Amino acid sequence: MLTLSLRALWSRRRRLLGTGLAVVIGVAFLTGTLVLGDTLSANFDRLFSEVSSGTSVVVRNSSSIASQRTLDDDRGVLSESLVAKIGAVRGVAAADGQVSGYGSLLGRDGKPIGGNGPPRLAGSWVPDPELNPYRLVEGRAPHASGEVVVNRGAAKAGDLKLGGRATVLTPQPIPVKIVGIATFGDADGFGQATFTGFTLPAAQREITRRPGEVSTIVVRAQPGVSDTALRDHIRAVLPSGVEAITGHQLTQERIDDISSTFLDLLRTFLVVFAGIALIVATLSINNTFTITVAQRTRELALLRAVGASRRQVRSSVAIEALVVGAVAAAAGTVAGLGVAGLLKGMFDSFGFALPAGGLAVHPSALAIGFAAGVVATFVAAQLPARRASAVAPLAALQLAGAEATGFGRRRVLAGAGVLVAGAAAAGYGSATGALPAAGIGGLALVVGALLMAPLLLSPAARGVGGVLRKLRGASGLLAEQNARRNPRRSAATATALVVGVAVVSLFTLFTASLSATLDDQVRSGLTADLVVSAPSFGGGRLSPALVGQLRALPEVTTAVGLGGGPVKVDGKTTTVVATDPHALGAVMHVDAIRGSLQQLGPREIAVSRRQADDEHWRLGTPVTMAFAGGRQVRVTVGAVFANSDLLEGIVVPSAQWDANTLQPTESAVLMNTTPGTSLTAARRAVQPLADRNSGDVQTVSEYANASTGPLDTLLNIVYVMLALAILIALLGIANTLSLAVYERRTELGLLRAVGETRRQVRSMLRLESVILATFGTALGLAVGGVLGWVMFTTVSGDGVFTIPAVTLVIIAVLGSAAGVLAALRPARRAARLPILDSIATT
Repeated sequence: MLTLSLRALWSRRRRLLGTGLAVVIGVAFLTGTLVLGDTLSANFDRLFSEVSSGTSVVVRNSSSIASQRTLDDDRGVLSESLVAKIGAVRGVAAADGQVSGYGSLLGRDGKPIGGNGPPRLAGSWVPDPELNPYRLVEGRAPHASGEVVVNRGAAKAGDLKLGGRATVLTPQPIPVKIVGIATFGDADGFGQATFTGFTLPAAQREITRRPGEVSTIVVRAQPGVSDTALRDHIRAVLPSGVEAITGHQLTQERIDDISSTFLDLLRTFLVVFAGIALIVATLSINNTFTITVAQRTRELALLRAVGASRRQVRSSVAIEALVVGAVAAAAGTVAGLGVAGLLKGMFDSFGFALPAGGLAVHPSALAIGFAAGVVATFVAAQLPARRASAVAPLAALQLAGAEATGFGRRRVLAGAGVLVAGAAAAGYGSATGALPAAGIGGLALVVGALLMAPLLLSPAARGVGGVLRKLRGASGLLAEQNARRNPRRSAATATALVVGVAVVSLFTLFTASLSATLDDQVRSGLTADLVVSAPSFGGGRLSPALVGQLRALPEVTTAVGLGGGPVKVDGKTTTVVATDPHALGAVMHVDAIRGSLQQLGPREIAVSRRQADDEHWRLGTPVTMAFAGGRQVRVTVGAVFANSDLLEGIVVPSAQWDANTLQPTESAVLMNTTPGTSLTAARRAVQPLADRNSGDVQTVSEYANASTGPLDTLLNIVYVMLALAILIALLGIANTLSLAVYERRTELGLLRAVGETRRQVRSMLRLESVILATFGTALGLAVGGVLGWVMFTTVSGDGVFTIPAVTLVIIAVLGSAAGVLAALRPARRAARLPILDSIATT
């Protein structure tokens, strides 16, 4: 039976080419995703291990505010006197204090260097090359105030030269001279982050503004002294609140942090879309095997007639599926190595620069991709195999088919039941915010729609066919009849496209609605005339001094900064907003329920009603706030305001925040203009100050649009990822039409014999493809629209659900037009069939 199956498979190798190609693409996407994740993990591991290889021990503040560390920027400072004390410890070869913090390096064009990746870094240059993660490749180390070393990646991106001048925002603008170019280990930089290295005194003055204090102390052991032994020796001389860890521990911390905050999310994001592509491929494979098995009904029946059992017939089809799956999965696994590079290039093009390095190919990634392709193909072929084995030998020899052609009453009833159950679950999840119920309901809606698809296809094909008949006459009529001839097959052909378009429209609607909600919150929540903002998606920050400078302008009456960050409130990590509560009401709608923001004292905070209810706080409730470095401040609740979409649950006076924060910054400054001053004149007056801080001067409308910009970037990435799923779906349509040409060669020959031209044959096949693509696109848009509404209302509650009509129309037009592309090769092949040979086929 094995030999017979392999021979049969070889004789139909061209007909299964489309199936194999769908598997190749799906497996390549999955393998590329896994290889990219392994590569990034290996590159980060290598990078962190390399730059920390000379560091034996790291001494740092033991208090950490943020729930997840980001290169120690949430920790407090240490006394610089500890450096000498640690240097005297037995076994220490060298000890250097270093300062680290925020510093945005401006390029030659005056704009911040860096994309949408890690934040901009600045700090002190460590003199000991073994303790310094950066390696000088040009120039020298900084010796005087105003001299800096920058990483080579930043110098290239910003067109900065050795000996040239630049500006660093810390966040106030600092003019500097570049005296050295460095690499981060062997890399040009840490991802897309920039690094600017000052002398230690300059870094203390310009970055942390804490002379005599350092962020961490790095220590190198003498030869023969182990890192753990040196760590224990150092711990014995450290004061309370200071800890010592080995360089290896720090490396592992950073690797774990980058994995939990970035790599795991990226892997999940990519695997989701790889899974969608495989699901679409599985649907296409199932349809192809359904058609090929139906076309081989007489052949399989003959096997039954000469003694083959139903199990052997099923085994024959299963063997073919395994062979096709194995060959295609092997090709897809190899192709996945190239896809990994393409995916990395895609993220680079969107501003998410990832660390460089060769591919890290783990056997597990290749095995998972290969196994997924084989299993998907095998599973997809099981139902067609069962149908083929169920046909009686004599019936099959009389040209009975193994492929059902009607709607299927039980299928329709089951589909209706699943739709009703899915609608109920989705509605419950949407109303209560229960995401699991909404997810189960959404899945049920998709399954129900696919089960009902054959019933929906006939009226849809009639409607589209009516238009085509008016435009293309007889070709349109024949295309409509061909599409309606076998509703199950036609619906199955469009099923893969339904899933692909549904996911596209789901993300389109969800992102558009989220953008509309954010836009509405900004427009309705702000009463300011102008906003100076830092790029929220690139880690930019503004200097608190900008607020006073703007207030001094005659064109500005009110300027209020918005800053803040993580703190611990009664032991719980949360994010607070730092602002001037007395003036906040002039630029933003903030309704006090109890107390008054305008009368908030320096040791008081304002909290939202939701926060107060959750924590059972009232006016006068004492609260302990812990800042970075362990500084604790006892404050009381001085006001409770109505829940606001623009404010976090806690508002802290700027003076209180600035006094307890190493690098106080603002994310935006809201302004009102002087009565009688036009926005144009006010913008012109504000622009020079904004330029010095690399901020953007915007109206509230422009600020709202800029706030939703990251969502548009994310949606574009999603579109690129889903393009492969759509491509697989279109390959399924093309493959179905190719198989239909083989099946209808007698019919096509008769049409040619009675006068139909080759052009009309091509037109008929193209129009049939357009009908199928239009049906799949329309049903996908409908399903995706419902899923988008369910997902958004479940997650956002009272958000603004928006239907981006223009975008959805473009998707519909592109989906229908893609049917023409899918039919090009099958139509050309059909037109070239020899008339007499086709008629003679029985």
